[in-house]
Amino acid sequence: MFEHCLYFNTTALARALDREWTKAFGPFGLTPSQAFMLRAVLARPGLLQNELAKELAISRPTATRSLDGLQKLGLIERRSTESDGREYAIYPTAEAQDIKDGLNAASAAVTKRFKAELGREEFEETVAKMRNIRTTLE
Repeated sequence: MFEHCLYFNTTALARALDREWTKAFGPFGLTPSQAFMLRAVLARPGLLQNELAKELAISRPTATRSLDGLQKLGLIERRSTESDGREYAIYPTAEAQDIKDGLNAASAAVTKRFKAELGREEFEETVAKMRNIRTTLE
């Protein structure tokens, strides 16, 4: 019935992927969205909150809520910027640095498994097509 429905198929895929990433990041006590956000902060300490939201393709209020959760877990800290006291730069804490390699390894393991199941070329083409669709529709 929904074989040609982009919405149905992408949301069904998103639910399946969410289950896999939840298993991967569960040992760290993080949801997939928290883990990906933390990985972005670990990769680029000092990102501004609005830059982080843009990089993750989420709204600023969504970024704020996720950052609140990461801050409560002691994994990030917000620092006012010198140029604008209302803007915050986001930095990982020592606790976040301690789990960085584990988070990256968990992510790499899931990606490696998906590439093995789908084939590397199919995986990479699918991700590229989905990114293109997403950016076109934004």
